[in-house]
Amino acid sequence: MAAKLDLHLLEGRYAVCQLAANVSLPAWAQGEGFVSISRSDEELTVVCPQSRVPPEVKAERDWRCLRLAGPFDFALTGILASVLNPLAEAGVGIFAVSTFNTDYVLLKHQQLERAVAALEQAGHVVHV
Repeated sequence: MAAKLDLHLLEGRYAVCQLAANVSLPAWAQGEGFVSISRSDEELTVVCPQSRVPPEVKAERDWRCLRLAGPFDFALTGILASVLNPLAEAGVGIFAVSTFNTDYVLLKHQQLERAVAALEQAGHVVHV
């Protein structure tokens, strides 16, 4: 069984935004707090506090963000799976983002209570 983890709920709500692949990073995406930016040939994805996102931007809103207490060694396996599997079993949809030090799991605000219960049942500690 994977190690038990500490997860911390970040303040506020987040948006997952989709922009054209060839656009520059918008000014509203930049700032303090958790922001993730991914670019592919098909799109530019920005995750940031939803209060920054203009209403006309294509976005999924009302996400909450859990930060896994890292850092984690790259040789470790199953860290993210130990969080995602209980959420999947509880029917909680996620959007995961990894950084050099740790992982972030976003889930819809209305599923937060169910997610916390599933993670705690799996032995993790969730700081809300």
